[in-house]
Amino acid sequence: AIGLSDASPDEGVVEDLPLIDEKAVEQLTEGLISHYLPDLQRSKLALQELTQNQVVLLETLEQEISKFKECNSILDINVLFSEAKHYHNKLVNIRNEMMMLHEKTSKLKVSEKYF
Repeated sequence: AIGLSDASPDEGVVEDLPLIDEKAVEQLTEGLISHYLPDLQRSKLALQELTQNQVVLLETLEQEISKFKECNSILDINVLFSEAKHYHNKLVNIRNEMMMLHEKTSKLKVSEKYF
């Protein structure tokens, strides 16, 4: 005699499953898609618009950053011009002192000739 343990655990399961109606599955799938697809398409468009706006914002920020860099370089140039003016004045003073010293040494040389 065949015992209960000899029977396969899956035996009879296939017969227990209801028959799947392919048309019903297709209609349910179409219904599900038609329910969610419009919202997903609107979300996709909103994300595309958001991405485009982000690109525009990034380009604008890059332009502003380059303007700030230009301003900083202009400030650096102004500092350089101020320093150049300062050192030019120093050079003019040194030249004037050298001319004065040259005149004094020339006078000393002339006066040495007489003594």
